[in-house]
Amino acid sequence: MKHYDVIINGGGMVGATLAALLAQAGRKVAVIEAYQAKPFSSDDPYDLRVSAISRASQNALVQAGAWNKILAMRASPYEAMEVWDAAGDGQVRFEAADLGEPDLGHIIENRLIQLALTEVLREAPNVSLYMPHRLKDFKADKDAVRVTLDNNESISAQLLVGADGANSQVRRLVGIDFNQDDYGQSGLVAVVKTEKNHENTAWQRFQSTGPLAFLPLADGSCSIVWTLPSDRADYYLHLSKNDFKAALAEALDYKLGKVTKVGKRAAFPLRGSQASQLISQRVALVGDAAHTIHPLAGQGVNLGIKDAVELAQQISQAKADVGRKKVLRRYERARKGDNLLTMRAMEAFRLLFGHSASSVKTLRNVGMKLFNQTALVKNEVIKKAMGL
Repeated sequence: MKHYDVIINGGGMVGATLAALLAQAGRKVAVIEAYQAKPFSSDDPYDLRVSAISRASQNALVQAGAWNKILAMRASPYEAMEVWDAAGDGQVRFEAADLGEPDLGHIIENRLIQLALTEVLREAPNVSLYMPHRLKDFKADKDAVRVTLDNNESISAQLLVGADGANSQVRRLVGIDFNQDDYGQSGLVAVVKTEKNHENTAWQRFQSTGPLAFLPLADGSCSIVWTLPSDRADYYLHLSKNDFKAALAEALDYKLGKVTKVGKRAAFPLRGSQASQLISQRVALVGDAAHTIHPLAGQGVNLGIKDAVELAQQISQAKADVGRKKVLRRYERARKGDNLLTMRAMEAFRLLFGHSASSVKTLRNVGMKLFNQTALVKNEVIKKAMGL
């Protein structure tokens, strides 16, 4: 039986980031991943699933050795963000130049992040990739955790990490409760072209049904995420292209003029969730296996990468057994509060902008205008979001 310091179930963006950071710290790592991302070609259209990568996540990807590999494929920096209320004149604009930064972050396809990290892991002598494979079962005791793969091969480690998404098998097998709040909403995604230039700005309009975001891509197109009641999202999925383009331009208040082209559309359900605990005997959860949040501020994957950075740091500092409860408790204490606070903050924003009472709308718009005029506070908020 092959033995490792850490076995990670899930080689997506968060799990692979953790593996790369641990490999650089000299740990022996195994990664189990069932899905192999399609190789990149510069002729490929943009994928539907993208992430807004913060500066803190960029730094983690630099440290992991993946950032230059991502840039060699494609990434779309954005220099500003403009947010406004559809039910009034409240508006907030963030500028990278106000912070002395070159950008506020990058819009990157999830597949490309995973591809770059997988390449890093393939080059690491102390990483074993079990790909494509699935975890079948595991058993943890006071000395080690023993994992059985779908081909009945067995491997062991001091620690098993569940980085296997919102439907985490590791979390289910270990019996950790997962408290979910179904928002009754879906995120409709597509790649579109607009009449006006996006000006390297992320545009977000808050409507009573949910926010609509236009995220700038390097070729001049935009990746959209439109939060809608689930039945309404289904309606727009099946609307004719011309009618959908007209509805989309109107929903953004023609900020970028008409929508001139729209690609494939898809929708995914939105839920907020939080694992009751992030650790168990020789087990830790990271990323969506531990928490999911509303996408209105694009913080989901950034929270997951924060998990990976923190767990890697605690493991790297451990002098002996990395699966000890003492090590895992330090990780849980460092991450659980931040994850829960961010989730509740996103839910508060969702409820605030979904409120239709005229008094609430008035206060909301006055508050947005005052916030936009208070540069010191505004800059501190965006620095927090960027992880600076």
